Amino acid sequence: MSKPRAGGEHERCTFCEKPRSRVLSLIAGPPGVYICNECVELCNTLLLEELKPKNAPAQKPKRDPAKELGEIPAPDQIRAFLDEYVIGQEHAKKVLSVAVWTHYQRILHPEASRDVELEKSNILLIGPTGSGKTLLARSLARMLKVPFAISDATTLTEAGYVGEDVENIVLRVVQAANYSIEAAERGIAYIDEIDKIARTSQNVSITRDVSGEGVQQGMLKILEGTMANVPPQGGRKHPEQQYLHVNTANILFICGGTFVQLEEIIKRRVGRRGIGYGSTIGRGPDGELAPRDEEELEHVLRQVESDDLISFGMIPEFIGRLPVIGILDPLSDDDFVRILVEPRNSVVRQFKKMFELEGHQLEFTPEALRVIARRAKAKKTGVRALRSIMEEIFLDLFYDLPHREPGRCVITGAFIEGREKAQWDPLPKPASTEHRQAG
Repeated sequence: MSKPRAGGEHERCTFCEKPRSRVLSLIAGPPGVYICNECVELCNTLLLEELKPKNAPAQKPKRDPAKELGEIPAPDQIRAFLDEYVIGQEHAKKVLSVAVWTHYQRILHPEASRDVELEKSNILLIGPTGSGKTLLARSLARMLKVPFAISDATTLTEAGYVGEDVENIVLRVVQAANYSIEAAERGIAYIDEIDKIARTSQNVSITRDVSGEGVQQGMLKILEGTMANVPPQGGRKHPEQQYLHVNTANILFICGGTFVQLEEIIKRRVGRRGIGYGSTIGRGPDGELAPRDEEELEHVLRQVESDDLISFGMIPEFIGRLPVIGILDPLSDDDFVRILVEPRNSVVRQFKKMFELEGHQLEFTPEALRVIARRAKAKKTGVRALRSIMEEIFLDLFYDLPHREPGRCVITGAFIEGREKAQWDPLPKPASTEHRQAG
Protein backbone atom coordinates (compact mmCIF):
# COMPACT_ATOMS: atom_id res chain seq x y z
CA MET A 1 0.00 0.00 0.00
CA SER A 2 1.53 3.38 -1.06
CA LYS A 3 2.01 6.14 1.47
CA PRO A 4 0.06 9.36 1.01
CA ARG A 5 2.03 12.38 -0.22
CA ALA A 6 3.12 14.85 2.41
CA GLY A 7 0.56 17.59 2.81
CA GLY A 8 -1.81 15.72 0.47
CA GLU A 9 -4.75 15.99 2.82
CA HIS A 10 -4.55 19.81 2.77
CA GLU A 11 -4.12 20.24 -1.00
CA ARG A 12 -7.33 21.56 -2.61
CA CYS A 13 -8.32 23.01 -5.95
CA THR A 14 -8.14 26.79 -5.60
CA PHE A 15 -11.24 27.17 -7.83
CA CYS A 16 -13.72 24.49 -6.68
CA GLU A 17 -12.02 23.67 -3.30
CA LYS A 18 -12.28 19.91 -3.87
CA PRO A 19 -9.53 17.96 -2.02
CA ARG A 20 -7.03 15.79 -3.90
CA SER A 21 -8.88 12.65 -2.78
CA ARG A 22 -12.07 13.69 -4.68
CA VAL A 23 -10.55 14.48 -8.08
CA LEU A 24 -8.63 12.52 -10.68
CA SER A 25 -5.69 14.93 -10.86
CA LEU A 26 -4.56 18.10 -9.11
CA ILE A 27 -2.09 20.36 -10.95
CA ALA A 28 0.21 22.54 -8.81
CA GLY A 29 0.92 26.13 -9.78
CA PRO A 30 2.52 28.88 -7.70
CA PRO A 31 3.00 27.94 -4.03
CA GLY A 32 -0.36 27.11 -2.49
CA VAL A 33 -2.29 27.32 -5.81
CA TYR A 34 -3.80 24.20 -7.42
CA ILE A 35 -6.30 23.41 -10.21
CA CYS A 36 -8.12 20.08 -10.66
CA ASN A 37 -8.77 18.22 -13.93
CA GLU A 38 -12.50 19.04 -13.76
CA CYS A 39 -11.90 22.78 -13.66
CA VAL A 40 -9.40 22.46 -16.54
CA GLU A 41 -12.08 20.80 -18.70
CA LEU A 42 -14.64 23.46 -17.78
CA CYS A 43 -12.22 26.26 -18.68
CA ASN A 44 -11.48 24.59 -22.02
CA THR A 45 -15.22 24.46 -22.85
CA LEU A 46 -15.66 28.15 -21.95
CA LEU A 47 -12.70 29.14 -24.12
CA LEU A 48 -14.06 27.26 -27.15
CA GLU A 49 -17.44 29.02 -26.77
CA GLU A 50 -15.71 32.39 -26.41
CA LEU A 51 -13.61 31.89 -29.53
CA LYS A 52 -16.56 30.72 -31.70
CA PRO A 53 -17.61 33.34 -34.32
CA LYS A 54 -20.60 35.36 -33.13
CA ASN A 55 -22.68 34.78 -36.29
CA ALA A 56 -21.80 31.12 -36.78
CA PRO A 57 -24.98 29.04 -37.28
CA ALA A 58 -25.73 26.35 -34.76
CA GLN A 59 -24.56 22.94 -35.92
CA LYS A 60 -27.42 20.51 -36.38
CA PRO A 61 -27.05 16.78 -36.86
CA LYS A 62 -27.24 15.88 -40.52
CA ARG A 63 -30.63 14.47 -41.48
CA ASP A 64 -30.86 11.15 -43.22
CA PRO A 65 -34.17 11.08 -45.17
CA ALA A 66 -33.69 7.41 -46.04
CA LYS A 67 -33.46 6.49 -42.37
CA GLU A 68 -36.48 8.64 -41.47
CA LEU A 69 -38.74 7.28 -44.20
CA GLY A 70 -37.47 3.74 -44.49
CA GLU A 71 -37.78 1.85 -47.76
CA ILE A 72 -40.46 3.22 -50.09
CA PRO A 73 -42.59 0.42 -51.60
CA ALA A 74 -42.83 0.03 -55.38
CA PRO A 75 -45.99 1.33 -57.09
CA ASP A 76 -47.52 -2.16 -57.36
CA GLN A 77 -47.00 -2.70 -53.62
CA ILE A 78 -48.65 0.63 -52.84
CA ARG A 79 -51.55 -0.35 -55.11
CA ALA A 80 -51.92 -3.72 -53.35
CA PHE A 81 -52.09 -1.98 -49.97
CA LEU A 82 -54.75 0.45 -51.20
CA ASP A 83 -56.77 -2.53 -52.48
CA GLU A 84 -57.18 -3.68 -48.86
CA TYR A 85 -59.00 -0.48 -47.89
CA VAL A 86 -60.49 1.01 -51.08
CA ILE A 87 -62.81 -0.95 -53.37
CA GLY A 88 -62.82 -0.11 -57.08
CA GLN A 89 -61.26 3.15 -58.29
CA GLU A 90 -58.57 1.22 -60.15
CA HIS A 91 -57.46 4.20 -62.25
CA ALA A 92 -57.17 6.54 -59.25
CA LYS A 93 -55.20 3.98 -57.22
CA LYS A 94 -52.72 3.47 -60.04
CA VAL A 95 -52.25 7.22 -60.51
CA LEU A 96 -51.74 7.74 -56.77
CA SER A 97 -49.32 4.82 -56.42
CA VAL A 98 -47.01 6.13 -59.12
CA ALA A 99 -47.24 9.76 -57.94
CA VAL A 100 -46.47 8.90 -54.31
CA TRP A 101 -43.58 6.63 -55.28
CA THR A 102 -41.94 9.31 -57.44
CA HIS A 103 -42.50 11.96 -54.74
CA TYR A 104 -40.72 10.03 -52.00
CA GLN A 105 -38.00 8.81 -54.37
CA ARG A 106 -37.25 12.50 -54.85
CA ILE A 107 -36.91 12.93 -51.07
CA LEU A 108 -34.80 9.80 -50.61
CA HIS A 109 -32.33 10.80 -53.33
CA PRO A 110 -31.69 14.55 -52.98
CA GLU A 111 -28.35 14.16 -54.74
CA ALA A 112 -30.20 13.42 -57.98
CA SER A 113 -31.36 17.05 -58.13
CA ARG A 114 -27.78 18.18 -58.69
CA ASP A 115 -27.89 16.89 -62.26
CA VAL A 116 -31.62 17.07 -62.99
CA GLU A 117 -34.01 19.06 -60.85
CA LEU A 118 -36.78 16.74 -59.65
CA GLU A 119 -39.93 18.80 -59.19
CA LYS A 120 -42.70 17.96 -56.75
CA SER A 121 -45.89 16.48 -58.20
CA ASN A 122 -48.92 17.35 -56.07
CA ILE A 123 -52.16 15.48 -56.80
CA LEU A 124 -55.70 16.51 -57.67
CA LEU A 125 -58.49 13.95 -57.10
CA ILE A 126 -61.82 14.50 -58.86
CA GLY A 127 -64.84 12.37 -58.03
CA PRO A 128 -68.34 12.24 -56.55
CA THR A 129 -69.03 12.72 -52.84
CA GLY A 130 -68.15 9.64 -50.80
CA SER A 131 -66.27 7.88 -53.60
CA GLY A 132 -63.08 7.40 -51.56
CA LYS A 133 -60.91 10.50 -52.10
CA THR A 134 -60.13 11.06 -48.42
CA LEU A 135 -59.79 7.34 -47.72
CA LEU A 136 -57.19 6.98 -50.46
CA ALA A 137 -55.07 9.78 -48.99
CA ARG A 138 -55.45 8.49 -45.44
CA SER A 139 -54.51 4.94 -46.47
CA LEU A 140 -51.36 6.21 -48.19
CA ALA A 141 -50.25 8.01 -45.05
CA ARG A 142 -50.96 4.89 -42.96
CA MET A 143 -48.80 2.75 -45.22
CA LEU A 144 -45.88 5.19 -45.36
CA LYS A 145 -46.11 6.02 -41.63
CA VAL A 146 -45.94 9.77 -42.25
CA PRO A 147 -47.98 12.56 -40.60
CA PHE A 148 -51.34 13.12 -42.28
CA ALA A 149 -53.84 15.94 -41.85
CA ILE A 150 -57.12 16.93 -43.48
CA SER A 151 -58.09 20.55 -44.15
CA ASP A 152 -61.28 22.01 -45.58
CA ALA A 153 -60.79 24.60 -48.31
CA THR A 154 -64.18 26.19 -47.58
CA THR A 155 -62.88 27.68 -44.30
CA LEU A 156 -59.96 29.47 -45.96
CA THR A 157 -59.98 33.14 -46.94
CA GLU A 158 -57.43 35.58 -48.29
CA ALA A 159 -55.04 37.01 -45.68
CA GLY A 160 -56.59 39.92 -43.80
CA TYR A 161 -60.19 38.68 -43.97
CA VAL A 162 -62.32 36.71 -41.52
CA GLY A 163 -61.54 33.01 -41.83
CA GLU A 164 -58.40 30.86 -41.78
CA ASP A 165 -55.03 31.58 -43.37
CA VAL A 166 -53.65 29.03 -45.82
CA GLU A 167 -50.76 28.40 -43.37
CA ASN A 168 -53.25 26.56 -41.15
CA ILE A 169 -53.05 23.71 -43.68
CA VAL A 170 -49.39 23.29 -42.79
CA LEU A 171 -50.12 23.73 -39.07
CA ARG A 172 -52.43 20.71 -39.08
CA VAL A 173 -49.63 18.56 -40.52
CA VAL A 174 -47.28 19.86 -37.80
CA GLN A 175 -49.87 19.01 -35.15
CA ALA A 176 -50.28 15.51 -36.63
CA ALA A 177 -46.50 15.13 -36.27
CA ASN A 178 -46.67 16.15 -32.56
CA TYR A 179 -44.94 19.42 -33.48
CA SER A 180 -41.91 17.65 -34.92
CA ILE A 181 -40.97 19.96 -37.79
CA GLU A 182 -38.71 17.38 -39.46
CA ALA A 183 -41.48 14.75 -39.47
CA ALA A 184 -44.06 17.26 -40.72
CA GLU A 185 -41.83 18.27 -43.64
CA ARG A 186 -42.26 14.81 -45.18
CA GLY A 187 -45.97 14.43 -44.38
CA ILE A 188 -49.14 14.44 -46.49
CA ALA A 189 -51.76 17.22 -46.44
CA TYR A 190 -55.20 16.46 -47.87
CA ILE A 191 -57.26 19.53 -48.80
CA ASP A 192 -60.94 18.69 -49.25
CA GLU A 193 -63.61 20.65 -51.16
CA ILE A 194 -60.96 22.29 -53.31
CA ASP A 195 -63.54 22.99 -56.01
CA LYS A 196 -65.32 25.38 -53.62
CA ILE A 197 -62.52 27.95 -53.97
CA ALA A 198 -63.10 28.34 -57.71
CA ARG A 199 -63.49 31.88 -58.97
CA THR A 200 -67.05 33.06 -58.60
CA SER A 201 -67.04 34.58 -62.09
CA GLN A 202 -64.92 34.57 -65.22
CA ASN A 203 -65.51 38.31 -65.53
CA VAL A 204 -63.43 40.95 -63.75
CA SER A 205 -65.29 42.29 -60.70
CA ILE A 206 -64.71 45.38 -58.57
CA THR A 207 -65.22 43.28 -55.40
CA ARG A 208 -62.46 41.00 -54.11
CA ASP A 209 -63.01 37.25 -54.36
CA VAL A 210 -61.47 36.61 -50.92
CA SER A 211 -62.64 33.00 -50.53
CA GLY A 212 -62.07 31.98 -54.15
CA GLU A 213 -59.30 33.33 -56.31
CA GLY A 214 -57.69 35.01 -53.29
CA VAL A 215 -57.27 31.65 -51.56
CA GLN A 216 -55.84 30.06 -54.70
CA GLN A 217 -53.26 32.85 -54.93
CA GLY A 218 -52.36 32.39 -51.27
CA MET A 219 -51.83 28.64 -51.68
CA LEU A 220 -49.42 28.87 -54.60
CA LYS A 221 -46.25 29.18 -52.53
CA ILE A 222 -46.97 26.40 -50.05
CA LEU A 223 -47.95 24.02 -52.86
CA GLU A 224 -44.75 24.70 -54.76
CA GLY A 225 -42.47 24.74 -51.73
CA THR A 226 -41.59 27.62 -49.41
CA MET A 227 -40.47 28.36 -45.87
CA ALA A 228 -43.89 28.95 -44.32
CA ASN A 229 -44.32 31.00 -41.15
CA VAL A 230 -46.91 29.00 -39.22
CA PRO A 231 -48.60 30.33 -36.06
CA PRO A 232 -48.33 27.54 -33.43
CA GLN A 233 -51.86 28.07 -32.13
CA GLY A 234 -53.50 28.62 -35.52
CA GLY A 235 -55.77 31.52 -36.35
CA ARG A 236 -54.65 34.79 -37.87
CA LYS A 237 -51.04 35.94 -37.82
CA HIS A 238 -49.91 39.17 -36.14
CA PRO A 239 -46.46 40.86 -36.05
CA GLU A 240 -45.60 40.08 -32.41
CA GLN A 241 -46.39 36.37 -32.67
CA GLN A 242 -43.75 33.64 -32.64
CA TYR A 243 -43.85 31.40 -35.72
CA LEU A 244 -42.89 27.85 -36.60
CA HIS A 245 -40.75 27.79 -39.74
CA VAL A 246 -41.76 24.84 -41.93
CA ASN A 247 -40.31 24.03 -45.35
CA THR A 248 -43.17 22.76 -47.52
CA ALA A 249 -40.93 21.60 -50.40
CA ASN A 250 -41.30 17.93 -49.41
CA ILE A 251 -44.88 17.97 -48.11
CA LEU A 252 -47.16 16.11 -50.53
CA PHE A 253 -50.39 18.03 -51.10
CA ILE A 254 -53.42 16.04 -52.28
CA CYS A 255 -56.46 18.14 -53.22
CA GLY A 256 -59.91 16.63 -53.67
CA GLY A 257 -63.20 17.93 -54.99
CA THR A 258 -66.44 16.88 -56.67
CA PHE A 259 -66.33 19.55 -59.42
CA VAL A 260 -70.04 19.28 -60.15
CA GLN A 261 -70.90 20.21 -63.78
CA LEU A 262 -67.26 19.89 -64.87
CA GLU A 263 -68.41 17.25 -67.37
CA GLU A 264 -70.51 19.88 -69.17
CA ILE A 265 -67.39 22.01 -69.69
CA ILE A 266 -65.54 18.99 -71.10
CA LYS A 267 -68.45 18.20 -73.42
CA ARG A 268 -68.44 21.73 -74.83
CA ARG A 269 -64.72 21.43 -75.55
CA VAL A 270 -64.64 18.02 -77.25
CA GLY A 271 -68.15 18.01 -78.71
CA ARG A 272 -70.79 15.31 -78.32
CA ARG A 273 -69.21 13.00 -80.90
CA GLY A 274 -65.88 13.20 -79.11
CA ILE A 275 -67.53 11.85 -75.99
CA GLY A 276 -68.35 8.59 -77.71
CA TYR A 277 -71.88 8.00 -76.44
CA GLY A 278 -73.90 10.59 -78.31
CA SER A 279 -76.20 11.65 -75.46
CA THR A 280 -76.20 14.41 -72.89
CA ILE A 281 -75.50 13.65 -69.28
CA GLY A 282 -78.74 14.01 -67.36
CA ARG A 283 -78.76 15.69 -63.95
CA GLY A 284 -81.90 16.28 -61.96
CA PRO A 285 -83.11 19.63 -60.60
CA ASP A 286 -80.96 19.11 -57.50
CA GLY A 287 -77.84 18.58 -59.61
CA GLU A 288 -77.58 14.85 -58.88
CA LEU A 289 -76.46 12.48 -61.60
CA ALA A 290 -79.06 10.29 -63.26
CA PRO A 291 -78.20 6.60 -62.69
CA ARG A 292 -78.29 5.75 -66.39
CA ASP A 293 -75.52 8.26 -67.11
CA GLU A 294 -72.88 7.10 -64.60
CA GLU A 295 -70.92 5.21 -67.24
CA GLU A 296 -70.89 8.22 -69.53
CA LEU A 297 -69.78 10.56 -66.73
CA GLU A 298 -66.83 8.28 -66.00
CA HIS A 299 -65.82 8.36 -69.67
CA VAL A 300 -66.17 12.13 -69.92
CA LEU A 301 -64.18 13.01 -66.79
CA ARG A 302 -61.26 10.87 -67.95
CA GLN A 303 -60.81 13.43 -70.75
CA VAL A 304 -60.35 16.38 -68.38
CA GLU A 305 -57.59 18.85 -69.23
CA SER A 306 -56.14 21.91 -67.54
CA ASP A 307 -58.22 24.23 -69.74
CA ASP A 308 -61.42 22.60 -68.44
CA LEU A 309 -60.42 23.23 -64.82
CA ILE A 310 -59.52 26.83 -65.67
CA SER A 311 -62.94 27.27 -67.26
CA PHE A 312 -64.45 25.83 -64.06
CA GLY A 313 -62.85 28.67 -62.09
CA MET A 314 -59.37 27.50 -61.05
CA ILE A 315 -56.52 29.87 -61.90
CA PRO A 316 -53.79 28.57 -64.27
CA GLU A 317 -50.99 28.97 -61.68
CA PHE A 318 -52.92 26.82 -59.19
CA ILE A 319 -53.63 24.02 -61.66
CA GLY A 320 -49.98 24.12 -62.75
CA ARG A 321 -48.98 23.11 -59.22
CA LEU A 322 -51.27 20.04 -59.32
CA PRO A 323 -49.86 18.19 -62.34
CA VAL A 324 -51.16 14.72 -61.36
CA ILE A 325 -54.93 14.25 -61.80
CA GLY A 326 -56.80 11.15 -60.62
CA ILE A 327 -60.43 10.53 -61.58
CA LEU A 328 -62.68 8.57 -59.19
CA ASP A 329 -65.68 6.79 -60.68
CA PRO A 330 -69.26 6.84 -59.36
CA LEU A 331 -69.97 3.80 -57.18
CA SER A 332 -72.28 1.08 -58.49
CA ASP A 333 -74.53 -1.25 -56.47
CA ASP A 334 -71.91 -3.98 -56.73
CA ASP A 335 -69.24 -1.58 -55.44
CA PHE A 336 -71.37 -0.81 -52.38
CA VAL A 337 -71.81 -4.53 -51.66
CA ARG A 338 -68.06 -5.11 -51.94
CA ILE A 339 -67.34 -2.10 -49.70
CA LEU A 340 -69.66 -3.58 -47.07
CA VAL A 341 -67.71 -6.84 -46.74
CA GLU A 342 -64.27 -6.76 -48.38
CA PRO A 343 -62.10 -3.98 -46.87
CA ARG A 344 -60.05 -4.75 -43.79
CA ASN A 345 -62.11 -2.28 -41.76
CA SER A 346 -65.48 -2.88 -43.47
CA VAL A 347 -68.69 -2.04 -41.60
CA VAL A 348 -69.90 -5.67 -41.71
CA ARG A 349 -66.65 -6.90 -40.15
CA GLN A 350 -66.95 -4.29 -37.41
CA PHE A 351 -70.52 -5.26 -36.57
CA LYS A 352 -69.65 -8.96 -36.57
CA LYS A 353 -66.87 -8.24 -34.10
CA MET A 354 -69.32 -6.41 -31.81
CA PHE A 355 -71.55 -9.50 -31.80
CA GLU A 356 -68.57 -11.77 -31.08
CA LEU A 357 -67.63 -9.69 -28.04
CA GLU A 358 -71.01 -10.64 -26.53
CA GLY A 359 -70.72 -14.30 -27.53
CA HIS A 360 -72.99 -14.13 -30.60
CA GLN A 361 -72.60 -14.79 -34.32
CA LEU A 362 -73.83 -12.41 -37.03
CA GLU A 363 -74.53 -13.35 -40.66
CA PHE A 364 -75.97 -11.50 -43.66
CA THR A 365 -77.80 -12.99 -46.61
CA PRO A 366 -76.74 -11.80 -50.09
CA GLU A 367 -80.13 -10.15 -50.50
CA ALA A 368 -79.63 -8.18 -47.27
CA LEU A 369 -76.35 -6.78 -48.53
CA ARG A 370 -77.96 -5.72 -51.81
CA VAL A 371 -80.82 -3.97 -50.01
CA ILE A 372 -78.34 -2.04 -47.83
CA ALA A 373 -76.31 -1.13 -50.94
CA ARG A 374 -79.41 0.19 -52.74
CA ARG A 375 -80.38 2.28 -49.73
CA ALA A 376 -76.89 3.76 -49.45
CA LYS A 377 -76.74 4.64 -53.12
CA ALA A 378 -80.15 6.33 -52.92
CA LYS A 379 -78.87 8.70 -50.22
CA LYS A 380 -76.40 10.24 -52.73
CA THR A 381 -73.68 10.64 -50.07
CA GLY A 382 -71.45 7.78 -51.18
CA VAL A 383 -69.80 5.34 -48.79
CA ARG A 384 -70.60 7.49 -45.76
CA ALA A 385 -74.23 6.39 -46.01
CA LEU A 386 -73.37 2.75 -45.26
CA ARG A 387 -72.45 3.43 -41.64
CA SER A 388 -75.55 5.49 -40.88
CA ILE A 389 -77.83 2.86 -42.46
CA MET A 390 -76.20 0.02 -40.50
CA GLU A 391 -76.44 1.96 -37.23
CA GLU A 392 -80.13 2.55 -37.86
CA ILE A 393 -80.78 -1.11 -38.69
CA PHE A 394 -78.94 -2.44 -35.64
CA LEU A 395 -80.18 0.05 -33.05
CA ASP A 396 -82.69 -2.30 -31.41
CA LEU A 397 -80.46 -5.37 -31.85
CA PHE A 398 -77.54 -3.72 -30.06
CA TYR A 399 -79.88 -2.44 -27.34
CA ASP A 400 -80.94 -5.97 -26.42
CA LEU A 401 -77.70 -7.77 -27.30
CA PRO A 402 -76.09 -7.92 -23.80
CA HIS A 403 -79.21 -9.58 -22.35
CA ARG A 404 -79.59 -12.36 -24.94
CA GLU A 405 -78.38 -15.90 -24.60
CA PRO A 406 -75.53 -16.60 -27.05
CA GLY A 407 -77.01 -17.21 -30.47
CA ARG A 408 -76.68 -16.83 -34.21
CA CYS A 409 -78.40 -13.83 -35.81
CA VAL A 410 -79.18 -13.88 -39.54
CA ILE A 411 -79.96 -10.56 -41.24
CA THR A 412 -82.23 -10.89 -44.27
CA GLY A 413 -83.49 -8.43 -46.86
CA ALA A 414 -87.01 -8.73 -45.43
CA PHE A 415 -85.72 -7.71 -41.97
CA ILE A 416 -84.02 -4.61 -43.37
CA GLU A 417 -87.21 -3.65 -45.22
CA GLY A 418 -89.22 -4.08 -41.99
CA ARG A 419 -91.25 -7.08 -43.19
CA GLU A 420 -90.00 -9.57 -40.61
CA LYS A 421 -87.96 -9.82 -37.43
CA ALA A 422 -84.31 -10.82 -37.24
CA GLN A 423 -83.77 -14.59 -37.24
CA TRP A 424 -82.14 -15.88 -34.05
CA ASP A 425 -80.94 -19.49 -33.78
CA PRO A 426 -79.21 -21.11 -30.78
CA LEU A 427 -75.52 -21.75 -31.20
CA PRO A 428 -74.59 -25.44 -31.64
CA LYS A 429 -73.20 -26.87 -28.44
CA PRO A 430 -69.55 -27.99 -28.60
CA ALA A 431 -68.99 -31.74 -28.68
CA SER A 432 -68.27 -33.34 -25.29
CA THR A 433 -64.79 -34.52 -24.34
CA GLU A 434 -65.83 -38.19 -24.42
CA HIS A 435 -67.22 -37.78 -27.96
CA ARG A 436 -64.03 -36.17 -29.21
CA GLN A 437 -61.90 -38.94 -27.68
CA ALA A 438 -64.09 -41.65 -29.20
CA GLY A 439 -63.76 -39.97 -32.60
